[in-house]
Amino acid sequence: MKHSYFKIYKPYGYLSQFVNHQNKRRNKKLLNTLYAFPESVMAVGRLDEKSEGLLLITTDGKFSNQITSSKVEKEYHVMVDGIITPEKILELQNGIEISVDGQSYKTKKCEAKILNDTSHIVDRFVRDARHGPTSWLSITINEGKFRQVRKMTARVGLPTLRLVRVRIGDYELEYMKPAEVLRINY
Repeated sequence: MKHSYFKIYKPYGYLSQFVNHQNKRRNKKLLNTLYAFPESVMAVGRLDEKSEGLLLITTDGKFSNQITSSKVEKEYHVMVDGIITPEKILELQNGIEISVDGQSYKTKKCEAKILNDTSHIVDRFVRDARHGPTSWLSITINEGKFRQVRKMTARVGLPTLRLVRVRIGDYELEYMKPAEVLRINY
C-alpha cells in the first residue's frame, strides 16, 4: 500500500479529527471538511480546537509514531497576555511544574525566546488592545503533554491568548494560510 502524507494549516476552531464519533460534537468543525483526504488518514499528534498551525496528516502509522516521539522537536509561536521578561524565559527554559492527569509534572528543559518578528503569522483578532499588552514568544519542546504550552505560559503568569505550531521536526508551516493543505514527500 502506498501511503499519503500531507501538511495542513489547521485553522482556529477546528478539531484535529476527521470523523464525528460522538454525538456531542455534532456542531464541531472537522478536518475532512477542508480537503478530500484519502480514507484511513490520521492526524499526527493533536492541536486543540483553540490552537492553530502545522498539523501533519498521514495514512502511515510508522511515520506517525516516529513524528510523535520525543526525538522530534515541536515549535510553537505563542501570543501571551502580558510582557515577557528574561526571567520568565529562563523559567520556561528550565522546566515548569504543571498538572498532567491530576499529577504534578515538571516539563523537560526547552528552548524559549522572545519573538519580535511575527510577520509570518496570519493576522487574527484575539482581543482589543485596551485589555492590556500582549507579547509573543517561541517555545520548542520535545514532549507533548495535554495542553502543555498553555499550562507552561500560565504557570509563569503569561496566559496564552493564541498558539500557532510552526514546526514539527523538519516540516515547517512557512507561509501557508489557514485551511491550506499540501502534499508532502516522506
